[in-house]
Amino acid sequence: MLMFKERRPAIRTLRGWAIAVLQEAGAIRECEEHGWMQDRADPHACERAFEIARRDPPAGISSEDAIAELRDVLDSIGDSCPECPAEQ
Repeated sequence: MLMFKERRPAIRTLRGWAIAVLQEAGAIRECEEHGWMQDRADPHACERAFEIARRDPPAGISSEDAIAELRDVLDSIGDSCPECPAEQ
């Protein structure tokens, strides 16, 4: 039986790759109403994302640079959507 490995979609930028990896690992999610990325604050999901970056960085990028980009993206994402009303 012929088996296919699912490939990630082609990403044009390193930031786009990092966002895709963080979403795949469950470390971030998208606000369903507004589309903003939100940090889920899940340390296990973040570790999965860093493991993906170590094991399978984008072509031509070192694993150290890939991990640094993941950190930069995580640092730029908040834990709430700026357009959603604040829960009280």
